[in-house]
Amino acid sequence: MIRLLVPFAMLASMPVPAAAQGTTTGCTAATPHRLIVDIRGLRASTGDVRVQLYDEGGFLEKGRWLARIEAPASGRRAVEVCVPVPRPGTYGIAVRHDANANGKSDSGDGGAFSRDPRLSILRLKPSFTQVAIPVGAGTTRVAVTMNYRHGFSIGPER
Repeated sequence: MIRLLVPFAMLASMPVPAAAQGTTTGCTAATPHRLIVDIRGLRASTGDVRVQLYDEGGFLEKGRWLARIEAPASGRRAVEVCVPVPRPGTYGIAVRHDANANGKSDSGDGGAFSRDPRLSILRLKPSFTQVAIPVGAGTTRVAVTMNYRHGFSIGPER
């Protein structure tokens, strides 16, 4: 099941497609500004992927995302998600892979951010400046690489 959770009125009334077209989920033909997020390096082809769009003022604060797209991994190690953007501007993307789809953060789950900042056990949350990307009118693309825990380090799947 694909869920589109967008808090702003303009996009909240848009219909959600019953099935994704190809591998892209999250936008409709009526979405005027969009960010295509190419998520690479999923550890497992199971579970769910969540992509959240933030502006600087609400970056990584609970419930302060501007858009949230959830999609199943559906047997893929790479997922493409389309995120509706309210207007051109500077945004940050946070991605979470809930590998067992239990809705909780487990040691096997992964995370990623736009611009692929380096993460560590001591620094799991980058600053907005480290992930900020310009999003123009129409369609913008960004690739992110998933990070997972490897003992006492965090990084892409080996």
